[in-house]
Parts: sequence; C-alpha cells; structure tokens
Amino acid sequence: MIHILMDGQSSAFPKGSTGLDIAQQIGVPMDILAVQVNEDVYDLTRSIEIDATLRFLRWEDDGGKQLFWHSSAHLLAAALESLYPGVKFGIGPPIAQGFYYDVDLGPYAADALDLAAIEKTIIALAQRKDPFVRRAVSKKEAVDFFTKKDDPYKLELLEGLEEGTITLYQQGDFIDLCRGAHLPHTGWVKAVKILNVSGAYWRGNEQNKQLTRIYGITFPTKKELADFLHIREEAQKRSHAKIGKALGLFTFSEKVGLGLPLWLPKGALLCDTLVQFLKKEQIKRGYQPVITPHIGHKALYITSGHYEKYQEDCFQPIRTAEAEEEYLLKPMNCPHHCEIYNSAPRSYKELPIRLAEFGTVYRYELHGALHGLTRTRCFTQDDAHIFCRSDQVPEEFAKVIDLVLYVFGLFGFKDYTAQLSFRDPNSDKYIGESADWDLAEAAIQTIAQEKGLQTTVVMGEAAFYGPKVDFMVKDVLGRSWQLGTVQLDYQLPVRFDLTYISADGQKHRPIMIHRAPFGSLERFIAILIEHTGGHFPLWLAPEQVALLSLSDKYNVYAEGVCQKLLEKGIRTTLDSRNETIGKKIREATLRKVPYIIVVGEKEMTCETVAVRSQNGQKSVPLSRFIQQICAELVTSQLQAG
Repeated sequence: MIHILMDGQSSAFPKGSTGLDIAQQIGVPMDILAVQVNEDVYDLTRSIEIDATLRFLRWEDDGGKQLFWHSSAHLLAAALESLYPGVKFGIGPPIAQGFYYDVDLGPYAADALDLAAIEKTIIALAQRKDPFVRRAVSKKEAVDFFTKKDDPYKLELLEGLEEGTITLYQQGDFIDLCRGAHLPHTGWVKAVKILNVSGAYWRGNEQNKQLTRIYGITFPTKKELADFLHIREEAQKRSHAKIGKALGLFTFSEKVGLGLPLWLPKGALLCDTLVQFLKKEQIKRGYQPVITPHIGHKALYITSGHYEKYQEDCFQPIRTAEAEEEYLLKPMNCPHHCEIYNSAPRSYKELPIRLAEFGTVYRYELHGALHGLTRTRCFTQDDAHIFCRSDQVPEEFAKVIDLVLYVFGLFGFKDYTAQLSFRDPNSDKYIGESADWDLAEAAIQTIAQEKGLQTTVVMGEAAFYGPKVDFMVKDVLGRSWQLGTVQLDYQLPVRFDLTYISADGQKHRPIMIHRAPFGSLERFIAILIEHTGGHFPLWLAPEQVALLSLSDKYNVYAEGVCQKLLEKGIRTTLDSRNETIGKKIREATLRKVPYIIVVGEKEMTCETVAVRSQNGQKSVPLSRFIQQICAELVTSQLQAG
C-alpha cells in the first residue's frame, strides 16, 4: 500500500494506483485533467509507486492550464507536420497564457503560413479524441527514432538526457520527445487561436539557426476563447508599458541592464506618494522604520537558508579583495531585519516589535521571464517583519490582514480570494520541524476563517521557511494577480538564534510574521495602471494640474498661478510652449491629468482660470479653484489614510 495525502487527510491505496483509480474510488468529478504527485505532474493513467501528496488538476488551476497548453503545443506540432511535411521541431512549452513551438520550416516561408488552416487542422485533430500515450524508452531507441525522422533538434536535446529519464508521447500519428504530463485525450481542446509568429534563435543562442516561433492559445470552450480575445484587446489598450510611456512614468535601458527599471520624474513622484501613504499608515499601526544595505555577506544568507534554498534566484556572489569574502545582492530583507532584532537584548514587554522598510531586493530572472514592471530583476518591497510571542500571533496576523484589505479597498480591488499556501510534507525544499509547520498552518487557517476570508488551500506553495496567505486579486478585466502576502515563520528565529526574556526570566523564541501589502511596488504600480487605465485618483496622480498658457503674452500670469499652486503642494506643470492650445489640451488629456487649466487674456485680467475636468469646463476665480482643489485633496488624502 501507499499513503496518499489529499487536502490534509491521509488515505491508503494499492501501490501502482493511478490518479484515475484514486479519483474513481473517492468519487471525484471527472473534470480532472491530471494529478500533481508531490512536485511532479502525472498523467491520470500513470502509476503512483510512492507515498505522496496528491492534488487533482483541473482547467481552473494554473497547473491545469499549463498542462492543457502543453498538450496543445503537441497538437500544433501535429498540425504543422500534416500541413508542411518535413518541418523540424525544437521545443514547445506552455507559457503564462498559451504556448509556443519553435519550428524549422525548411523550404516554407514563415510569412506564407496559413494560420487559419493551422487552426482548423488543430481542431480537426482534437475532435479525434486521440489519447496522449506515454512511453518510457532507452536513449538508443529515442536516438534511432529521431535519426530516422531526420530531426537534428530533438537529437541535440537527447544529448543532454540521461539513460532512464527519456519518455516519448504519442497522440494519433504524431510522436514527440517530452517529459509530460498531458491531457487524457485531445478532445478536451475545443477552441484555438494562433496569436503570433516571430523568430527565435535555437536555444536562445544567436550563434544558432533562427527558427520560427509560433504562439497559440486553446480553451475547452469557444466562449472562453471569445472572452480571452476581448480581454486581450482591452488589456492591450491598458498595457502598463504603453500607458507608462505615455504618462512619462518609467523607462528601461539595455545599457543599464535588462529588468532594471528607471523611474522618470513623474514615476518617481507616483512611487514616493505610495511609499509615503503606507509609511504614515504603518506609523499609526505601531511599525518602526528601518533601513538596511542593498548587499549582505554571503554568511548572512547561509544562516537564513536563502543561499541553499534560493540560490538559483540570486545573482552570483560579489567577491572582494579579501580572501574568501563574498557578498550577495540582497534577495530578501528578512535576514537583515533579524540582525536588527538581535542588535539588543529583548524583553517580552517590548513585543511585538514591528520593523518596516521599503527595501529594494534583487533576483536573477531569466531573460524570457522579464516583463515590464510585473517581472523585474530589482524591485522594492513594502516589507515588514513582526517579532511577537506565540500568544500574540492571532491578533498580529489578523491586524496585518486588516491592513492588506484596507489597501485593496482604497485602490478599488474588490474581488479577491485568500490562497493558503502550505508546504508539501513529502518535499525536501522546506526547513524546520514538522511540528512547527503544523502549528503555523493551523494558526493561519483558523485566523483566515475568523476573518471570513474566501480561501483556497494550495499544497507546496509555502515559502521555504513558513506557510503564508497570498491574496489573489482580480482586476477590472477579470485577470487574477497575486498581491499582498502574509507569512508565518517559526524557522528564521531558530536559525538566527532570536530570543527574548520572558516573565519567568528564561529565554524564549519569538515568532516572525512577514508581510507586504503591495508586494513589489513596481508590480503593484503596473497592476494599478492597468486596473485604472492610468486614471489615478487625485491624491495619487503624479501630475494633478496641467497649466496651459494661450500665448507668450500670458506666461508671466501663468507662472504666477503655477507658483501659487506649487506652494499649496499641488503637483502642477506649466506648458508655455509656442504651440496651439488644442495641441496642448490633447497632450494633457493623453497624460490623463485630472485638471487642465487654460489662462489667456480674460483670465489674466480677471485673475481667474478656465478649468477643464471630468465634470466639464468652467471659469472660476483662481483663489476659489485653489480652495476647491485643496479641499478635494484633503478629502482624498483622508480616504487614503
């Protein structure tokens, strides 16, 4: 027998049972696509030979979608082989939305591909409901097969594979080299769209041949495809990269480096406004600000466990002239905060201690994973770590949840769920004792229930040092984003030997709560841009007033108006260029400035301003406008805490 852990409950099944066997035995609805066994994904018909944590994957799950699109990449390849005999195949992985396949088209031209015919063929192949059949083969068998097929790219991939690890998958007449897993059969695919065709060097190396990369996406219903295409069209209009450029918020430079954003003046104002808002809110809630360096000694991260468990995501160590002295660009703020806690003896009367920092951290992301502000190599976390006694955990954790939900409400994120990210007890990627993990997970589940959160439990998604609550937020287009996280940690206090003196005069361990309501400031801004379409509330807008002069004759008056607004703390720009007023208004409108003010002869004579806003256009005395916008700012700032 093998012991299978599902949803926190362990059950025994005969060794060699498949995911399908288990599903049928316990009465799981047959909308499942595959099964996650520990950290691996298995076909439903693959035997399970070991004790494992098991989770069924459906279309609604991220893992289910990845499997669905991986299988669809095989369908794309089969369609291409049918329509364009002799093409050679590179790799065809799933991506965040859809999949691609890198193809050597040989004599066929990429711009001559009949995309409609490819889509039609994919659907025709899908309708055959061919099963995806997995077959483990020897390296020689695989080499012989792809040699006969004359596919140099698969043969090159085989060179890096070890004997005993090679599998082929077949659906219909098409056979591919693949680890899997896949859909039970092709019939799950009901709708397809080829999204793009571009060039890509084989294995990302410019010295290699350039292949044709064909992007596509599939769905289990035609309606879901139609919804996706509609959202995609709207998302392109709301792209944070596009709007960010139009608003002059940020830029990137290859000379500075990939994934390293440069904040322009207006973007810096936006960042600073968000930072100051949360800093003030944190002070009111008992947080103490700290500042830590951008680098740390390698020994610091060995102690924390980041060097062992997180090394692949870190930049390479920085070596100094001193023998064996190495530093790392900071991947996390928590080890530094542990050392701040350890800088003085602590009493139980001091706890909780809440240390907060907008700390910039650095992670090595692969080129292909980088995307605007949502995936960068450096980002600023609104990080804080709460050091508390065990009896204080429920109240402190609940207060953090309150802060996260306050932030969501302020920025209009109303549709969210709380993902309880727990460890996989059959994985070795976690540190610490199982008993501590059990305590932490039980505490989180209880607190989430008491707060009335809509929750889902995902095994295997915990941080390596503790379980967490990840808030999954839907934006105005219905897209889901992970924003805000709260983590309960029994492990780092042990690794850093953190203690406090209790009322009994003995040393005890504090417990750590990690939290970040924004998460990454860069990513939060990207999502906020797309959620609002760049129409920020007045208190947050980096440019609150655009002041436009009709001609040079009125520049002196316009400069005086601008100065009065700036003195009141109103972020104002003056456009005194020798351009038509129509052009100036259009440009200010595209910058989504809440208030546009025009001054000319009448305004200068009467000391008024012509105000354009969402509520229309009117001429008012300058003093009244200043009074009104200051009152509006006070109201919006009160709403912002």
